[in-house]
Amino acid sequence: MNMDSSENQKKIDQLCINTIRTLSIDAIEKSNSGHPGAPMGLAPAGYVLWTRVMKHNPQNPDWPDRDRFVLSGGHASMLLYSLLYLTGYDLSLDDIKNFRQWGARTPGHPEYGHTPGVETTTGPLGQGFANAVGMAMAEQSLAARFNKPDSEIVDHHTYMICGDGDLMEGVASEAASLAGHLGLSKLICLYDDNGISIEGSTDISFTENVASRFESYHWQVIKVDNGNDIDSIQHALEQAKAENERPSIILLHTDIAFGSPNKQGTSDAHGAPLGEEETILTKKNLGCPPDATFCVPEKVLDFCRECIDRGSNAESCWNEKYIKYSDSYPDLSEKWNNAMNGKLPANWENSLPSFSPEDGPIATRAASGTVLNAIADIYPELIGGSADLAPSNKTVINSSHDFQKNSRDGRNIRFGVREHAMGGIMNGMFLHKGIRPYGGTFLVFADYMRPSIRLAGLMKLPVIYVFTHDSIAVGEDGPTHQPVEHVASLRAIPGLTVIRPSDALETVEAWRKTIETSDGPVALILSRQKLPVLDRNIYATANELSNGAYVLSDCSGIPDLILIATGSEIHITLDARAVLKDKGIHTRVVCMPSWELFEKTPREYRDKVLPPDVTNRIAIEAGLPMGWERYIGSNGVTIAISDFGVSAPGGIVLEKFGFTSENIVNKAMALLEK
Repeated sequence: MNMDSSENQKKIDQLCINTIRTLSIDAIEKSNSGHPGAPMGLAPAGYVLWTRVMKHNPQNPDWPDRDRFVLSGGHASMLLYSLLYLTGYDLSLDDIKNFRQWGARTPGHPEYGHTPGVETTTGPLGQGFANAVGMAMAEQSLAARFNKPDSEIVDHHTYMICGDGDLMEGVASEAASLAGHLGLSKLICLYDDNGISIEGSTDISFTENVASRFESYHWQVIKVDNGNDIDSIQHALEQAKAENERPSIILLHTDIAFGSPNKQGTSDAHGAPLGEEETILTKKNLGCPPDATFCVPEKVLDFCRECIDRGSNAESCWNEKYIKYSDSYPDLSEKWNNAMNGKLPANWENSLPSFSPEDGPIATRAASGTVLNAIADIYPELIGGSADLAPSNKTVINSSHDFQKNSRDGRNIRFGVREHAMGGIMNGMFLHKGIRPYGGTFLVFADYMRPSIRLAGLMKLPVIYVFTHDSIAVGEDGPTHQPVEHVASLRAIPGLTVIRPSDALETVEAWRKTIETSDGPVALILSRQKLPVLDRNIYATANELSNGAYVLSDCSGIPDLILIATGSEIHITLDARAVLKDKGIHTRVVCMPSWELFEKTPREYRDKVLPPDVTNRIAIEAGLPMGWERYIGSNGVTIAISDFGVSAPGGIVLEKFGFTSENIVNKAMALLEK
């Protein structure tokens, strides 16, 4: 490149970078809402990554072998939207102008499935970091399964940008620790080290040595002292790509709100528009027309949209490679297509085991482990593990080995005691495509991963949670380990399906429904203690679980009383029904393993199960009573728990808290005598 062309390229580069800045400023100013500081400081890094380094095709955001990009600090969304628009994704300038407005394709924080090119929903800090780790794990898992020495169809990187706030969050620490342990060398993080948070300088609360911290996590640490030096940024990214043993973090020193005469380097520009006067001053300072808004010079658009041809060519080369791969490995090619399209194996249901009363009592967690292994044998996309509780959660795939640094083909993930990271990583694995992740822990520790569960519900990701030790029947471990409010709190998350089966047969059906679910996460709530397998020649068949609730045992004629129960409480409820029957009371027992599934059934079905005219109702569940009023009405009674548990043998704890058939009968008689 001669001197003239080199100087001309520098001018183009700077014009593109400043266009990213001014687009962000104008969108936020027009909206009168947003975070201009980070997009302004990160514009050079974003520009280099998207136009010089990252492998992507703006015309096909779903190309399987694209590099993934995660903006973990989702408040910097205008950086991402500017890059998407300028490089040629299906996002218009009008979309940019509509930032943060009703119906906009440019919401305040990036949302998966809402804006083309957005790989995950971010905003709650640290979540994107964990998602990126999950994406990198998925890439390695698929590469181990499908790549051949003469044809690597899976070969891409996962890039993320995170900030000080992300690194303050515990979930990022958990995820970074696991990523370093696993040696995820195709994971590259650009750390926006601007030293500013909403409250001011980060040194009021965050003075650790980030470089030393990540070195201790077994990451490669690269430093770029000038966040505006695009050549240094590119060199750092290429150095990170060359590393094949460790993930890399680039400590990029930037100035928040770069170019703003009065707000650069201050917290004033973190979460508020610059203001009209400062916007004019900033544009002048950046050499941009101060009176023009949403100004995109033609030469900027022409240059940035060269990404379209480069991306198209890159995908074409991959397509040619894949055609040869399909010819050489037709069976693998078919399995690849099935995995990436989320197609279940043919006749997969035939793998489901069966249980009978003759098998004796079995804990639903143990039944779940049996079902999981049966499905896993024919469903290779099913990959997961536990937060260091696999023997208790029964989440080990016996036919496979561990996913580790030197065994990427393993399907058992050892998440360690990192529930929150596990939740975020599972989301990232599914978002990558090709993997159906599951993760287990004790139900009481679902609280540690709740933000990730919420985001799975928001993104409609069909990840699977295996929550065991589901009630005060945990016993001797005491109230710290006995979930009380947890089922109710999970039911409160929109989009999450909660299923609490009552025996091994319902557990089979719960897994069947879970595997078939494609529009949201499912939480399986499973018992520690053994439960009898119900004789389905006497009681309604377990496959009615798909309706969420069904009449398990009925009386002749109109019932005097309806008993509604879930999980382990079904068994004492059936015992109570037998006593009430002897007393001449017509009693119906409704098994309700899933409120969410029940609410999806037609009104006619719901009224058939719970006739509106029958107002004598009792709900029995070893958890918080909150929410049961919708099914028992104002006249109903709950046998539930409104306090924490206690340390004692599980059977005694249940008895002392009133979970006995005798107590159900007494409550029923008192209700009927009103």
